[in-house]
Amino acid sequence: MPTGGGKSLCFQLPALLREGVTVVISPLIALMRDQVRSLQAVGVNAGTLTSGNTQEETDLVWDSLERGDLKLLYIAPERLAAGSALGMLRRIGVSMIAVDEAHCVSQWGHDFRPDYLRIGELRQSLGVPLAAFTATADDETQAEIVEKLFGGVAPASFLHGFDRPNLHLAFAAKDQPRKQILNFAQARQGQPGIVYCGTRAKTETLAQALRDADHIACHYHGGMDAEDRRVVETRFQREDGLIVVATIAFGMGVDKPDIRWVAHADLPKSIEAYYQEIGRSGRDGAPAETLTLFGADDIRLRRSQIDEGLAPIDRKRADHARLNALLGLAEALTCRRTILLKYFGETGVPCNNCDLCDSPPELFDGTEPVRMALSAILRTGEWFGMGHLIDILLGNKTDKVLQRAHDKLPTFGVGKGTSKAEWQAIFRQMMGYDLIRPDPERHGGLRFTENARPLLKGTAEIQLRKDSILAANDRRPAVKSLVSDEDAPLLSALKAKRRALAEQQKVPAYIVFNDKTLIEMAERRPKDLDEMASVGGVGAKKLERYGQAFLSVVTGEEGRVHPTRRKMAGLPEAEVFDQLLIAQHSLESGVSGSNKLLSCSRTTLKNIAKLRPQSLDKLGQVPGMNNARTERFGEAFIEILQSL
Repeated sequence: MPTGGGKSLCFQLPALLREGVTVVISPLIALMRDQVRSLQAVGVNAGTLTSGNTQEETDLVWDSLERGDLKLLYIAPERLAAGSALGMLRRIGVSMIAVDEAHCVSQWGHDFRPDYLRIGELRQSLGVPLAAFTATADDETQAEIVEKLFGGVAPASFLHGFDRPNLHLAFAAKDQPRKQILNFAQARQGQPGIVYCGTRAKTETLAQALRDADHIACHYHGGMDAEDRRVVETRFQREDGLIVVATIAFGMGVDKPDIRWVAHADLPKSIEAYYQEIGRSGRDGAPAETLTLFGADDIRLRRSQIDEGLAPIDRKRADHARLNALLGLAEALTCRRTILLKYFGETGVPCNNCDLCDSPPELFDGTEPVRMALSAILRTGEWFGMGHLIDILLGNKTDKVLQRAHDKLPTFGVGKGTSKAEWQAIFRQMMGYDLIRPDPERHGGLRFTENARPLLKGTAEIQLRKDSILAANDRRPAVKSLVSDEDAPLLSALKAKRRALAEQQKVPAYIVFNDKTLIEMAERRPKDLDEMASVGGVGAKKLERYGQAFLSVVTGEEGRVHPTRRKMAGLPEAEVFDQLLIAQHSLESGVSGSNKLLSCSRTTLKNIAKLRPQSLDKLGQVPGMNNARTERFGEAFIEILQSL
């Protein structure tokens, strides 16, 4: 059912009619506290056991459980990890399990919570009925909910629909975003609203800006003290006209019926997340308004968050596809509601309650520039990101273009009539159409989807939004990023490797390598351990410990380097060692190739490379060199040593 559609009643009412306790597993403290408060207000004995409880609240819950008169117990999925949880739930007489926000069980959903995976085992252990509820789950997520919670045995399933016709949907490209949010709030002065931000720091600065503009506003994020968060939650429920500027830690559990507007100061993570968050408004059925701002920096941030995560490649690809779907909604050509409902498998007609129905955008035939872009991707083997492809289309003879002879391609310079900013807008709309996706395994190299093939074959045409292209030239410069657009996906991959190693060793990420070192790796792209050794911050110890792992990320190859050679990386004798090793391989079976196999140990070769003897006599004195080895390899080794 859609957010605000009455899902909670579907498990609260049965809980009152059953004997025993209904356990409600819910992801956020704010959500649980809000529902318990509402239930208690109408005389239902409900409680929650969370880290946000006071000792008095916890004692009251346990007293009610001991007396056997508590009807609903709300707990977080993380509590199931405690060894005592199962015993406690058996003892209190659980009669049903209700799982709220069930999409959190899915690897493909927008808020995956690993602890949700224990619920299926809990259901089997307790042998009680289980009901699961969510407002936003596409087909893939629905299938995984059935698999993980119900063991693949299809339960009775009810799909009420996703539409919230009372919500007015609007998106806008960022152009002085703080001013845009302040203007949106000013037009709704005195109405309660939520502003979602991508960072904790931004919630605080934007809340202050709203207060400076005579609004009643406060901030909310996960880094605040539990008591401070509780105060904000209480104020929001009780005060009229309060605006809360928050990260997504707030709002999932807010059941305030008269929130009149929701604004996103930054692009959400996915359509599922977007729909959850705007669903906080208009729960009373009266009209409510939404505004979502988006820009190139948002998209870059969301891409890097996906690439820097520790999820498997398949999930990263799925997350990039979900972000494409959100861009498609942001850059939509026609009614946003029909696109939103189509994403969730429903059909709709133009709603006359979104910004595009209010004022349809001007379109133009984008077939030719899109085919140019697809051709550049095709002719470069689907290995490169947007920045390099735009350089090819514009005819920019960068070092990277010249090194790869991409200035010789038929597509080189064919897009000179379009500016760089306009090409960026075209590529963004192509992603919104899901024609192309970044490939995490190729460090953001753009690859085709099946949707692109008819355009490549010349059997389809495409319309693009003119306002997005024109506005691209008028927008302020994007925030300067740490690296170029071309190197950003590789930097994200290096950060993901760093994070994995740091978590494995239980140390802060900077202990492995600091950001400056990873930035230099991404820009220089070392080809081997010797080049890696010259990167700032990569000392001998870290090179030996981490060098190969990070080199594999850069090169995409799982190289195997002998420990002796690895320790020599970056040292003067390393190159000599490599040449000696090549010479040895060619003479292992003698000049004729029919002699008995003979070789020197890596340690012996290392000593020769370090000492650099200039005669056969001196060579024979190196530890590990006997008469047979000197006779077999001596002349070749001395020739190498004398040539240096």
